Amino acid sequence: MIREVLRMGDLRLLARSQPVVDFDSPGLSALIEDMQDTMGHLDGAGLAAPQIGVALRVVIFGFGANPRYPEAAPLPFTILVNPELTRLSDEEEDGWEGCLSVPGLRGMVPRWKRLGYAGYDVSGKRFEREAEGFHARVVQHECDHLDGILYPMRMRDFSRFGFTDLLLPGADPADD
Repeated sequence: MIREVLRMGDLRLLARSQPVVDFDSPGLSALIEDMQDTMGHLDGAGLAAPQIGVALRVVIFGFGANPRYPEAAPLPFTILVNPELTRLSDEEEDGWEGCLSVPGLRGMVPRWKRLGYAGYDVSGKRFEREAEGFHARVVQHECDHLDGILYPMRMRDFSRFGFTDLLLPGADPADD
């Protein structure tokens, strides 16, 4: 089911989410299915449960090709429950970000260039991966939602924040 995405200003987006304790349950499966439907409908690169009003530590991300990121390499579809992030170097890189919860806008956001992430799948099986570049950016962006952080809170230079169609000439004015 496609769910409404909360927008910046909704206080639920600023709350810290709770860990999932009931794996492989009908409720968790239904949440993930709704997240997939919602992300797919909006051509998102990722989605966090708090964005649809569910305060659980669940994110999904991934795509084969995405019209919003035509130059991005495909990302494996991932369900990440109770994530843990580990910085693998001190190197950061700036990149444009948007968000379904901050429609129509983009900003330049610094993120770790390389990271490790670990967590659980829907059945409670633990896994670990390493990511860099755009993959690392997406993971960090989505996991920030679990701690009540929206990408504008990470920005250092608000002169690089504005409406997508003005900041990125020729870009699709849709949101991420």
